[in-house]
Amino acid sequence: MENTRIIIACDSFKGSATTIEVGNYIEQGIKKVDKNVDVVKFPIGDGGEGTVDSLVIGCNGEYQYAEVVGPRGKRLNAKFGMIEGNTAVIEMAEASGLQLIEDKERNPFEATTYGTGELIKVALDHGARKIYIGLGGSATNDGGIGMAQALGVSFKDKDGQEVGYGANGVRNIATIDTTNIDKRLASVPIIALSDVTNPLCGKNGASYIYGPQKGASEEDVKVLDEILFHYGMLIKEQLKLDIAENVGAGAAGGLGAGLMAFCNVKLENGITKILELIKLEDQLKDADLVITGEGKMDSQSLYGKAPIGVATLAKRKDVPVIAIVGSADYDLHEVYKHGIDFILDTVIKPMPLVEAISNVEKLLNIAGESAYRAFKLNTK
Repeated sequence: MENTRIIIACDSFKGSATTIEVGNYIEQGIKKVDKNVDVVKFPIGDGGEGTVDSLVIGCNGEYQYAEVVGPRGKRLNAKFGMIEGNTAVIEMAEASGLQLIEDKERNPFEATTYGTGELIKVALDHGARKIYIGLGGSATNDGGIGMAQALGVSFKDKDGQEVGYGANGVRNIATIDTTNIDKRLASVPIIALSDVTNPLCGKNGASYIYGPQKGASEEDVKVLDEILFHYGMLIKEQLKLDIAENVGAGAAGGLGAGLMAFCNVKLENGITKILELIKLEDQLKDADLVITGEGKMDSQSLYGKAPIGVATLAKRKDVPVIAIVGSADYDLHEVYKHGIDFILDTVIKPMPLVEAISNVEKLLNIAGESAYRAFKLNTK
């Protein structure tokens, strides 16, 4: 009799465990029940944290590292990947992400995407002929001007001085000069991976929807939105590009708009493209069970999140799907309609968030064991 084959394809549990750790912890729980189970793990990202790991591991690529400017101006080491020889994989969150700064340091008026631009430049220096860039998890609201500055674009104020970092810099832009932009960008396609469809400005724009999690008050949000509106108008007037209302222009604090204005970019759904690149569907044909998951499962999980993408592929092969999650919403009826058969919450008793985070390994071990035991009920 052949061993049971289980595919684990989980997103990270943000703030507590990476996508690689989540897979390892769940496997440990499964192996407590049956050491002979054939477990195959695929780190999964949807454009945010875990995207580089997902593609480097899933495509047998290589990690690379570069020292870049972080979101608050301090230099840091960021990783990216090279796959298929000359294709680069970047997470903007590695250089400009919210997880890189303490809560008290969050300030979208000053946070910059400069380091993301440096990563793009380093990828080009490594011979990249195509670049995938995940747009999730940003700390920024600068419309991508930092990224563009790192790639040679000049933004000057009314006195002819280069503007500074962040939304405060965007506020002061009078002229945009692309004369010295890195010429390689014209011939290297950039595929932006994101589940965000927001425009640059307005009530559904970057500032109103995502500003508060980056440290913006209610009043700040209005100011930030006005700054990005000013930016969008400058791009329209000076570059003759009307991109403010484009789908995804508001992704990553307007980095989507910056990529549209200064790079050869195409936006694609993050999880769909990632699962295609790692060829997960091919691995499902011999699977008996798929375990997926994420930190929080709610109605937002339907919109481009990893577990739904994984479940959709699994259902094409008629493979059962269990989702292990850090927390689950009250009503998940719609989630169940999209291919997940059973949702297992790791919180096994009332506990504060800090306790759940500090015990994530133990809780995922228990969840892995429980998931496998539940699956075995149907195979006896």
